[in-house]
Amino acid sequence: MFFLMKPKANMVQRHPFHLVDPSPWPLVASLGGLSLTFGGVLFMHNYKGGGELLCLGVITILYVMFTWWRDVIREALFEGQHTLAVQQGLRLGMILFIVSEIMFFFAFFWAFFTSSVSPVFNIGGVWPPTGIEAISPWGLPFLNTILLLSSGASVTWAHHAIVGGFKKEALQGLGITLAFAVTFTLIQGFEYLSAPFGMSDGVYGSVFYMATGFHGFHVIIGTIFLAVCTFRLYLDHFSRQHHFGFEAAAWYWHFVDVVWLFLFLSIYWWGFNLTV
Repeated sequence: MFFLMKPKANMVQRHPFHLVDPSPWPLVASLGGLSLTFGGVLFMHNYKGGGELLCLGVITILYVMFTWWRDVIREALFEGQHTLAVQQGLRLGMILFIVSEIMFFFAFFWAFFTSSVSPVFNIGGVWPPTGIEAISPWGLPFLNTILLLSSGASVTWAHHAIVGGFKKEALQGLGITLAFAVTFTLIQGFEYLSAPFGMSDGVYGSVFYMATGFHGFHVIIGTIFLAVCTFRLYLDHFSRQHHFGFEAAAWYWHFVDVVWLFLFLSIYWWGFNLTV
């Protein structure tokens, strides 16, 4: 009897961490990323089959995103694998991810201030450069600023509603946030269509479209993130004590808000009124 019970005793987990089961998704994601990269290069150089390889990579990455996060949700919600220790690790991982995103945007701000504070003679020695008609900050950019700051308030309202156990109010807060986010993206697209300069118009166009364009891409990601959280909230995946999936989305959205505030103050407002 002792020998029969011994192997079972050795299988008892004596730590609070989650040992992830073997998964095919890291390998599939790597192959998808490889296909995406090679396909993108071949497509941009007009090689035959480049577009198909690029589409295959995109589809593979999207499929892995869905299945891998589905597995994580199942581990957390149905298997109870996300203990307090695991949640702490997830929080630290999300914080480090946001820090890496801050460094990403820091490069664009560095390029902007380097070019604007000390403009070279090639662009006329002034900022905005000679021949560039800068966009006024008090039109669509200011409206977008109000929308994003308001969305930050509504997502905070939704967070407090989840903590308080008010599902209906949380859904309303997330719905308002998503409406603001979609409106922001539409206005940003209209601004691009009506802008008096393009990305190829010197350093000003490059910095402007790279900074605001990547921010817009992050807005789209955050919108999808919050939309998934809204669907999960509707399905009662979140409790008052355990809702890190939503917290991660809220942190990311606040990061997007803060980046836009710096973009508005520096590129739109300060850059528009700068005279050298």
